[in-house]
Amino acid sequence: MAPAATTASPSASPEPNFGYARLLMPRRRFLFDQPDRFVTGTIGTPGNRTFFLQARDGVRTVAVSLEKVQVAVLTARLNDLLEELVQRGIDGAGEIPDAVGDTRSLDEPLNEVFRAGTLALGWDTADELILLEARELTDDDEEDDDEGADLSDDDTDEDEDDPDEDIDFHDDAAEDGPDIFRIRLAPAAARQFVARALRVLAAGRPPCPLCGQPLDPQGHLCPRRNGHLLN
Repeated sequence: MAPAATTASPSASPEPNFGYARLLMPRRRFLFDQPDRFVTGTIGTPGNRTFFLQARDGVRTVAVSLEKVQVAVLTARLNDLLEELVQRGIDGAGEIPDAVGDTRSLDEPLNEVFRAGTLALGWDTADELILLEARELTDDDEEDDDEGADLSDDDTDEDEDDPDEDIDFHDDAAEDGPDIFRIRLAPAAARQFVARALRVLAAGRPPCPLCGQPLDPQGHLCPRRNGHLLN
């Protein structure tokens, strides 16, 4: 939902009027073209982590928060896209990331600008760059989630069979609509993003050896043990 502000609305009658009018702010666009750093990271402890996508270019740092499942799906789809680009012979798509890579924490200040509702992934054929866009969470996104929508299918819009397929990115000229966080990455930088994202995802709670669900420090009620606590 777009950021909003409220202001007192003067009354045309002698009676006091304490109503408010909603003022829509212009959409914000956070655009990064091959930034100095683009990573996913977390704040908090396993089982209570908040996930972020963060870009830094010079002194400008911007982050958006999102769900773990969104990071997982984005990472998988981005890896699939890179594999397709390898088959096409695109430079850097098959580059093997450093053994250690970027292990630093998220940059400070975090500067979270919005929570991501949907993600889109595409390929810029002319510049041979990967396009990644996060769109601000809207009321429609929240309603879909309440209705049980499968976010794992909807968060990333990519045609896996044809990376050149036009992606429905938001029109930059439109002044309304959700805020945008858009990144353009070289394939080699995308490989580095995937390598780090896999480590971040694996650093959460260990899975239960019986049912595969995440284990809390105090254990969990395992359905494979008829709801008994498994430590």
